[in-house]
Order: sequence, then C-alpha cells, then structure tokens
Amino acid sequence: MANEAGFTLYPLGGLGEIGMNCMLIASGETMLLVDCGLMFPEEYLFGVDVVIPRFDFVLANKDKLKGIIITHGHEDHIGALPWLLPYLDAPVYSSDFTCRLIENKLREHDLDRYVTLTSVRAGERLDFGELAVNFFPVCHSIIEGFALGIETPAGRILHTGDFKIDRNPLDGHATDMRAIARFCEPGVNLLLSDSTNIERDGFALTEREIKDTFDELFRTSQGRIIITLFSSHIQRLQEIFDLAHAHGRKVAVSGKSLSRNIEISRDHGYMRIHPGVLVDLEAIPRIPHNELVLILTGSQGEPLSALSRLATGEHRQIRVEPGDLVVMSSRFIPGNVRAITKVINRLYKLGAEVLYERVQNIHASGHAHREELSLMLDTVKPKFFIPVHGEYRHLVKHCRLAVERGVAQERAIVVEDGQPISFFADGRIRLLDTIPVESIYVDGKGVGDVGQTVLKERQLLAGEGLVIVNLVLDEKTWEITLGPDILSKGFVFEQQYSHVLDDAKCIVLDIYENIPPGQVDKLKDRIRSSLRRFFRKILDRDPVVVPVVISL
Repeated sequence: MANEAGFTLYPLGGLGEIGMNCMLIASGETMLLVDCGLMFPEEYLFGVDVVIPRFDFVLANKDKLKGIIITHGHEDHIGALPWLLPYLDAPVYSSDFTCRLIENKLREHDLDRYVTLTSVRAGERLDFGELAVNFFPVCHSIIEGFALGIETPAGRILHTGDFKIDRNPLDGHATDMRAIARFCEPGVNLLLSDSTNIERDGFALTEREIKDTFDELFRTSQGRIIITLFSSHIQRLQEIFDLAHAHGRKVAVSGKSLSRNIEISRDHGYMRIHPGVLVDLEAIPRIPHNELVLILTGSQGEPLSALSRLATGEHRQIRVEPGDLVVMSSRFIPGNVRAITKVINRLYKLGAEVLYERVQNIHASGHAHREELSLMLDTVKPKFFIPVHGEYRHLVKHCRLAVERGVAQERAIVVEDGQPISFFADGRIRLLDTIPVESIYVDGKGVGDVGQTVLKERQLLAGEGLVIVNLVLDEKTWEITLGPDILSKGFVFEQQYSHVLDDAKCIVLDIYENIPPGQVDKLKDRIRSSLRRFFRKILDRDPVVVPVVISL
C-alpha cells in the first residue's frame, strides 16, 4: 500500500484484454474503483454467461473504498457491478445517463434499493480525502462519457476512459480538450489512455460522416431499411429517427435492450422522436416497404437476437424479403466475426443486400485512432504513461507512440492485470507484489463454481460426446435384472454404429462376470476404463463414459 505521499494503482481487469475494465486507485486510507466491467466469454468457455474480475482485493479493503467511479455506460465498464455491490457499501458516481443504465441493471438483480447512485455533471470536482476527481466530457459511442482528472498527493492523473476526438461533432458530443488541457497545465504525473485503436492510423470517422452516409442510403433505398447497432449508441439512434422523419419513413424496433434504452432516453430527455415516427411491430404489414425502417438487436450475431432470428426465418413478426437493405452499423468485435459472417450469408441467401463497416462508411469507432492518441499525449504531456483498455500488443504499441511523443522510454510502462504499481511525490515508482486477478466465470446463478475441471469436462462432452451405461443388479443374488443398455449422446449415431454398441455391451457383460458380487464401485470403474480403451481403439474417439449401476 502506498504511503500518504503517493498513490498505488491496482489493475483488476482491462489490461491485456478487451473488456472487463476495472482499476483500483489507492492513497493512504482512501480507495476509489474506476469502472467495474465484464467480458463476454470466448467460444471455449462452454456455457459461461459472462466473465467478471476477481474482487477479493477490493473486498479485503472495502472499509477504505470511498466510491466507485464509472466513466461510461458500456457493459465492459458497468456490467460486473451486480456481482460486487451486494458485498460492500460504496456509492456509485457517474453521469446521469450512465446512472440510469446502472439503475436498470441493478433492478434486474433486485439491488436498486440498496445502492446509492450519484449523478455528476461535466466540470464537477468531487473530493474523497487523499484523492479528488474531476469529470471531463468525452466523445464515445455512447452519450455522457467521462475522462477523469484525479488529484493525488503524488501529482495529477489523467484517465481518458474510452474516447475519440471528433473533429466535427454532432449535437455537442465532443471531447473537451480545452478543459483537459487546463487540468494538465500544472503538470500531469501519469496518463492512463485508451489503447483499443492504436493499430488504426489517422483519425476515426466522424459521426457527421456516418450521418451523411445514412442520409444517402435513406434517399436512394427503394425498399425497407433494416439497421442493427449497439443498443447503447443513443446518438446514432437519434440520427436514424431524425433521418426517418426527414425522408418520410416510420421506424419499428425489435429487441429488448434497444426498446429499453430508447424508452430511458425518451423519458429523461436524451432523445427526441417526432410524433408518429416510432410505430409498433404490429403496424409493419400496413406500411409500404419504401416507408419503413426497422432497428434490430444482434449486431454481433448473438444467437437469440432479433437479427439472428430474422436471418434464420424464426422472427415472429418480420421476414426478410428481396429488396431489403440490411445495415450493420457497428464494428465486428474479435471473437464474434464467425457468428456475424454466418448471419450476413443467411441474409444474402434470403435476398437481402447487406452493408457493413468493411464495405461502407456506416460505422464510426468510438475509440481514438493513432493521430487522436497522439493529440491526447501532446495535450497532457505526462511524466509517466501507462496504456489501458487493450490487448497486450495494443499496450506495447501505445507505449511506443508515447515515447515518440516525448515520454521517456523508462517511463512508458506496460502493466498487466494484477501488477500494482506505486507512484511517490519524490518521483520514485515501485512495482509491488502481484495480487490474484484470475477471472471469475458466471454461469446462471453460479459465480466462480465453474473452473478448469468443469470446463475440461464440457470440452470433452462437446468434442467427443457422452456414453451412458445402464445396468440394474439384484442386490442379493448379484444377477442382472435389466441391461446392460448403452445410450449415445453426441458420440455416434446409434443405428449406424449399433454393432459397435453391441460389442460394448459384450465388454460390459465380460467385466460383470469377473467382478465379485457386491463391488459396485469397482464394477463402475472397470466399465468406464475398458469402454474408453475400446472406443479409442475402434473409433479413435474418447467419449465421457458414465456407468449407472443400480443394486436393488
């Protein structure tokens, strides 16, 4: 723990990975948690719903935790709150819109009555003892995001959050570089900066360019326009509703998260929708195709999303028809490319035309490209630099950029999750002993009960299948009263391989003949090992074998 003349960073997530952003900042008896996000599971995490940070260190120091500061409302920054807040009493601070999203998420977990949410405005300063936080508006793919200017005993920190620098912003959604520059005038000890798009040169597309592209699509399309995007991208949703009104089209929405976010935004003044533009799905059949826009969830190919159901013909109220234009206005998140591509191919097969980021300017990233990252470095002029929010290669390349922009090479530091680093007022830094940060897997109501052993078993089941052996014995005589029956689940097609299963039954009978009466456990073990050897030899497959031996 840092002494009173310094501060310590404890990265719990988001360094070396995309998602699960979570950083603890400590000084003396004061701790603040910046963001509390989740990550969606990779394909190999069979059955896991979400991945969250390990909060052991936070809970061990919960008496010092003065608040949780949320930079913006994306899931990789707020998603893990329901798994942390039941175990501590700390207020949550963020923008009003982000607080609305958090409140809705906590309500789903029946936690909204027990958590104090405090909304803050851009330009505010909150004092937490040894630490103080200033809030600066930033442009991102969600409204009301913040960068944080943190005052500590060892100098100032600028935490960018997720940001971009839109050179021609719409509706005032801009990164306030002037306010950030004023905060940095006395000098900044440390810059923590978003690294997601370090590999993309130049500047990100502006939202105004995206709107111009949409305007052209609305003007030239002769059929229905079907749009999918991140449900939290309120600014782009507003653009779609405005363009629909301007071009005489109605808009229908399909997807729970979209409908909820639009409702929240309308109720609290974040969106304005002209009367008569938004219609129910039931009204679709009565609206000519050239007068209709559909907005659907499913930009990442999620199996149960509205767009995926549309692509498979399983949507109850909408069918793809020739002439439909599908616009996928979001980036392909790594890990989802295969699922998204499958949806695109199915849509083409049904006769639709599909536009996506690689073939049309229909999405502007919410993360700064290389030139914007350079501009942030030039504005802040930090003494030390630590890249955040990115995979390991992103962090390394961002450090190289920082050196190019004037940061001393030894002061541009790649830090990984679980590696605390202390900064002192006299300019010293120190790496502390690592803390445990292994990810926690959430599966249904189970939190942390799915580990490597369970995942290995699920991988075996998925890859090799399951064989169940049913055998009922008379407890007194040790004679077989039922079976052996062999069931194949995901292993072989029983009719085609009936001869193999019949041979397996014979093996079970041979084992039964050679096991002394009453030794049920030994019988199960012998059946399991012998059948696995048999299946490996005959079919070169290694299924999970489950002997069910009942003695009555």
